[in-house]
Amino acid sequence: MPRAAPEPAFPIAAGILFGLGLGGFFDGIVLHQLLQWHHMLSSWYPPTTREALELNTLWDGIFHSATYVFVVLGLFLLWRRAHRGVLRWSGRWMLGAVLLGFGLFNTVEGLIDHQILGVHHVNETVARPLWIYWDLGFLAWGVAMIGAGAWLLRGSRAGARP
Repeated sequence: MPRAAPEPAFPIAAGILFGLGLGGFFDGIVLHQLLQWHHMLSSWYPPTTREALELNTLWDGIFHSATYVFVVLGLFLLWRRAHRGVLRWSGRWMLGAVLLGFGLFNTVEGLIDHQILGVHHVNETVARPLWIYWDLGFLAWGVAMIGAGAWLLRGSRAGARP
């Protein structure tokens, strides 16, 4: 007996991967490079010597490579679903999934790198006692994006009509 064609659906996982990657790109490009508030290991190895700056730049590149992989995986999932002809486009779900992924990036990266490991903090150009406030703002921004993404995705299933 032939199988029925799958019902068109929106690939939420692709949007989440896009959000994870975009969150990492924002952090790396804006906070590491443009504003130069921190580097990947700048709390452990402040970039005050050439060797420490080279080490931080290397780890910034490794970090950017990982965020690039998230975007490529998201693109692959989106392409695969579209190529099979079972993609239902939804701007609301895409935005919701991207916000969810971006917020997850901020929250997980903020908790692990800023709070647990302490490899860097959001804004290391301000006085050290103020670092925690920047870190908490980063976490709050992440939680707000998770909430906004979940709100956009709420009450919907990936296979339902938007």
